[in-house]
Amino acid sequence: MKMKKEDLPITMQAPNTIMRSLPDCGGLTIGYNELPEGTDFTPLLQGLSNNSCHSPHWGYILEGKILIIYDNGKDELVSAGELYYWPAGHTAIVKENLKIIEFSPTKELTEVLAHVGKKMAELGGD
Repeated sequence: MKMKKEDLPITMQAPNTIMRSLPDCGGLTIGYNELPEGTDFTPLLQGLSNNSCHSPHWGYILEGKILIIYDNGKDELVSAGELYYWPAGHTAIVKENLKIIEFSPTKELTEVLAHVGKKMAELGGD
C-alpha cells in the first residue's frame, strides 16, 4: 500500500491546522499533521490519566519544532530533520510551525483523539 499525504483522510481541521490519518495499518495509524506555532495540547489532555497522552508515537519532523513534556518532568525539543519516539505519558507545545509524519497504535490514538475532540468542543463553547 502507498498513498500521497493529500489522500490521507482529514481527521481534524482548523485555521492553520490539518491532521490527516489512516487507521489500522497493521495496528498502527499513519498520520501527517500540520500544526501552527503556539499549539498547546496540555489543556486538551486534561482529564486523561496524568492529564497526558497515553499513546506512544514514532515519527519524523519535516519542518518546525515541538517541545515534548513527559510525565516525569523531563522535556525535549524535537526539530526538523529528527526522528522521534515519544512513549506514553507526555504533552506537547508547538514551538515553530510544524509538519510531521507519525505512526501511533490505533487503539490508544483513537482514545486520545476522542477525548481531545470533546475538550475542543468544551473549550470552544460548542
